[in-house]
Amino acid sequence: MEPGVTRNHVSVAEASRANRRWWDADADSYQAEHGAFLGDVDLLWCPEGVREATAGLLGAVEGRRTLEVGCGSAAGSRWLVTQGARAVALDLSAGMLRHASRLNEKTGIRAQLVQGDASALPLVAESFDVAFTAFGAVPFVSDSARVMREVYRVLRPGGRWVFSVTHPMRWIFLDDPGEGGLVAVHSYFDRRPYVEHDEHGVPTYVEQHRTLGDRIRELVAAGFTVLDVVEPEWPEGHDRIWGQWSPLRGRLFPGTAIFVTRKPISP
Repeated sequence: MEPGVTRNHVSVAEASRANRRWWDADADSYQAEHGAFLGDVDLLWCPEGVREATAGLLGAVEGRRTLEVGCGSAAGSRWLVTQGARAVALDLSAGMLRHASRLNEKTGIRAQLVQGDASALPLVAESFDVAFTAFGAVPFVSDSARVMREVYRVLRPGGRWVFSVTHPMRWIFLDDPGEGGLVAVHSYFDRRPYVEHDEHGVPTYVEQHRTLGDRIRELVAAGFTVLDVVEPEWPEGHDRIWGQWSPLRGRLFPGTAIFVTRKPISP
C-alpha cells in the first residue's frame, strides 16, 4: 500500500496515537513555518488574522486564571500573562510543549505548562475563569463532546470557553488554496474524519469534521450558553496563504468559526 489520504472511521485510540506522534514529529517544522505569523507573545485566533487584543472575545482577563487547551507553543497564554492573567497552557504533544518551554525562557514571560489530553483534563473542577483554544485539540479529538464536558467541569460558574476551528463548510471542498478549492466535492454531512496513513495503512494524522449544528448541540448538551459564532471575513491587504486559507477563497466563504460561550452562573 502507498501512503495516502482517505475519509474513514478510525478508533479513538488510533486517532489519539496518530495525532500525538504527528505533532511531536512536526513540531519543529510547524514552528519554523508559522512561528513568525503566530508570534511569541500573541493570541491569534485564525489565519484571517483576528487577534484577541482587538476582538476581546475572552472578556476581562486581568487577575483571572486562564486555561489554553491544545496550546502548541503557548503564545496565546504568554500574551494573557502580559494582560495580568494567571495562565496555564496544556497540550498533548511533548514536541509542542518543548517549543512552549523554549519560548517561555526566550521571552521571560512564563505560562505554566501541562502535558495532558483535552478529553480527560488533569485539572481540578471549577478552577479556571477562562478557557480557550485557537485551532487546538477540538478538531483532533474523536469525542469532541467529551472535551466540551471536560472544559465545563474545570470552569467556574460564569467562566468563558472560546475556541476557533476550521469553518465546517470548508469540508465540502478540496484542501486547495487555489481555484481547485472552489468546487464542492464532499458532502457537508459526511462526518468521517480526514485521515492520512502510511504504507501499512496505519493512520498518521487524523482531523475530525462536525457541522455547525453538531458544535452547537455539543456545547448546549455540556451546559454552555452560546454567546456568539464569529465567522471572520478576509481582511483587505492580507495576502498570506496558510494551507487551504487564501485571499481567493477567503473573499468568497469563511475559513474559520469562533465559538464564544459561557458557563451559566446558575445551572
